[in-house]
Amino acid sequence: EVQLVESGGGLVQTGGSLRLSCAASGFAFAGSAIAWFRQAPGKEREGVSCITTSDGNTYYADSVKGRFTISSDNAKNTVFLQMNDLKPEDTAVYYCAAVSGSSPKLLGVKLTLRVGESGAVDPRRYDYWGQGTQVTVSS
Repeated sequence: EVQLVESGGGLVQTGGSLRLSCAASGFAFAGSAIAWFRQAPGKEREGVSCITTSDGNTYYADSVKGRFTISSDNAKNTVFLQMNDLKPEDTAVYYCAAVSGSSPKLLGVKLTLRVGESGAVDPRRYDYWGQGTQVTVSS
């Protein structure tokens, strides 16, 4: 059974930091792509960042570039999202999602990631989703 378990959310003041974790199991983590999405109340889901675990290539949405850093610990099957200089507009439920190396969808992620396109975080390219963790940034 595939599981993605997010942790690390919480309440923080503007300018603060949080580190989210996504622990994966039940599929081949190596060679996969893991992404972070977020959804605020009344807003559409937004792709925030993604990483391909085989080569460490990354993508960031413009809204978080320079403030968030995604990383992967392949030995622990875990992806992290370090979030610095948080703003009230970062308040949302954060979800991690995965597409395994055996999925034909992975190629689309890799190709769009390579050219820095937002298609790398197209939710239709991801097969597995976690339950989410709440991040609240107070002003």
